[in-house]
Amino acid sequence: MSFDDKKSRSLTPVFERPAVAFFGRSLAEYVQFFDLDVDALRGRSVLDVAAGPSSFTAEARRGGVEAVAVDPLYARNPADLERQVAQDYEHMFERMRTGQNSGRFRFKSFASVDEAEADRRRAAKRFLGDFAAHREHGRYFGAALPKLPFLDGAFDVVLCAHLLFIYPALFDFAFHLAACRELMRVARDEVRIHPVCGADGQPYPQLGDLIGELGESGVEAREVPVDYEFFAGATTMLVLRPG
Repeated sequence: MSFDDKKSRSLTPVFERPAVAFFGRSLAEYVQFFDLDVDALRGRSVLDVAAGPSSFTAEARRGGVEAVAVDPLYARNPADLERQVAQDYEHMFERMRTGQNSGRFRFKSFASVDEAEADRRRAAKRFLGDFAAHREHGRYFGAALPKLPFLDGAFDVVLCAHLLFIYPALFDFAFHLAACRELMRVARDEVRIHPVCGADGQPYPQLGDLIGELGESGVEAREVPVDYEFFAGATTMLVLRPG
């Protein structure tokens, strides 16, 4: 995921760095942490928000899903994104392997950090190829929450992973509320957000307030368990639907 602000304050949770990394995952991981049925999505429109170099859109498109991705860094050219991937992946996996961080991981989907790195680098490679081929074809948009360049109800399903709640030094409650409302605005059926915890694995402390505020604006929000946990505590998603 990415937030194009390298001057932002550093974070105190596990993965301390000056901004949100340009980091992505494969369709297979999306299926797990969003509890997706790809066959049921065939022919439907799906938006991946703050997608980074995830290969979900490229892979889902090959499976007949009308997938679109949005990220602030998509305004850059393919060569710039390739350099960003190289930089952020080196930084991220170096931190994953430090003694301070190594105990944070739960190897349910991958046997080791090495296996996770190989899978995510393959995903980034698929993304880079697809981005270079289709950036002019309405598949990738350069934009950021809390304002997306799409019409109301433009997508059947909207996904947002590893952005909102894991960066408390960057995004406050007001941003979370505005972002959730914006995600819901462009969704016809539902929004899925993962995880619902900080990078330290602690549950999002204002979830009750967020659910209450969304309810007042006609959005039903509920936390749902998923059969996935890469870092400790990342075991749920937040599902938003019209109330």
